[in-house]
Amino acid sequence: MNMSQLLTEAEIQQRANSLPNWTVEESTLQSTRKFKNFVQAIEFVNKLVEPAELAGHHPDINISYNKVKIALTTHDAGGLTQKDFDLAEVISQID
Repeated sequence: MNMSQLLTEAEIQQRANSLPNWTVEESTLQSTRKFKNFVQAIEFVNKLVEPAELAGHHPDINISYNKVKIALTTHDAGGLTQKDFDLAEVISQID
């Protein structure tokens, strides 16, 4: 399968069901993590750099004090692809 090939609605739902704490909103895969404070939130964001670079796929990140919202979509494909779910799985393993 081409990693940048758009997934069907059924494929998206199937993959989303296996990712706790992630939701599909329009053409993005999203998760919000809450931390004790701003410093911990930033430490978490810093841990996202290496896996994102290795994947060549970069999340949209919104930081609001102790909350980090991560949104994944494959911009050049115009929606969700396997790359989004692969990176979400890796991010889910990060404390």
